Amino acid sequence: MPASWIKLLNFADVSLDDTATILFSSGSEGEPKGIELTHKNLLTNIRQISDLLNFRKDDVILNSLPIFHSFGLTVTTLLPLCEGVKMVSVPDPTDGATVGKMAARHNASILFGTSTFFRLYIKNKKLHPLMFQNIRMVVAGAEKLKTDVKEAFRLKFGLEIYEGYGTTETAPVAAVNMPNILEKETLKELTFNKQGSVGLPLPGTIIKIVDPESLQELATGEDGLILIGGGQVMKGYLNDAEKTADVIAEIDGVRYYKTGDKGHIDENGFITIVDRYSRFAKVGGEMISLGSVEEQIAQVLNDDVQFTAANVPDEKKGEAVVLLVKTELDINEVINILKNSAIPPLMQPSFVFKVDEIPTLASGKVDFKGAKKLAVTLVENNE
Repeated sequence: MPASWIKLLNFADVSLDDTATILFSSGSEGEPKGIELTHKNLLTNIRQISDLLNFRKDDVILNSLPIFHSFGLTVTTLLPLCEGVKMVSVPDPTDGATVGKMAARHNASILFGTSTFFRLYIKNKKLHPLMFQNIRMVVAGAEKLKTDVKEAFRLKFGLEIYEGYGTTETAPVAAVNMPNILEKETLKELTFNKQGSVGLPLPGTIIKIVDPESLQELATGEDGLILIGGGQVMKGYLNDAEKTADVIAEIDGVRYYKTGDKGHIDENGFITIVDRYSRFAKVGGEMISLGSVEEQIAQVLNDDVQFTAANVPDEKKGEAVVLLVKTELDINEVINILKNSAIPPLMQPSFVFKVDEIPTLASGKVDFKGAKKLAVTLVENNE
């Protein structure tokens, strides 16, 4: 329909700074917050992502992520609609068989997902590797990409997963790894991917590493609070000016979102996430990253074992690390594997409990708040 006809329909005038959608945070660490994203936020992020992906005429995006999550709304729903890219929708991202069938039937070429969902595709015997034979790019977001998932996905499907990073408050994407490129004139490799990192900032995105208290910028390679600035930074939290003020900082005329993530930037601009500041346990005066604990444990436990770490109050050490495990193994066998491993004593969990299910959110991410609550209950009942 011509633009002039659309104007005659008397649609309401909308500003780029008006609220386009209100998404609620996952609540993985606390109460969910209503996040107001403007038309500018969404359109900015769509353009940033599409400029990087460099779509081809025959590209097909497999859309299986929930649209109540910013990753699913912006990247796999609004982006293909705005950019005119063919999209194939699968309502349930955990249904690996259907994901595979739809990818094969419609020649899907780009797949977005989470570490949790990719693990399901690896394990699903009905999802044949050839179902993904037309896929040229796989991007992971929403949660940390587990090393074992990345390797197992490559082994089964012959595809590299490129990890990205963002938050609902930034509409959501802020950084991503991309395939390396060979410059034809010089025959030099241009590096856009670094193992263990979440990639480079998107075009038009400023990322700073600062002291969490003073907000003073830190030196290259030094760990600190990650700030994200750019046109994708949210309008604010719904009806909560106080919380908005707590997480938004204006530096040199640029609005930055305080992510709550601890990380650093290397000399080439690649960003590495250490952990959430809230996901540290203070054990005997030492700050222990729960994410690092999980990475150590992942190296010694079988891929079929699901687990998450939580911190609970401890009278002697201040806090203790608790490991929640979903497995068919006997719990004593799990404990012995950990004790006899090369995991440093400081990283060893003080308690290990077998559970029926690891608390998760609808997005597939671990429910850290629920996991901590369960861990506290299990420790109390164990005393």
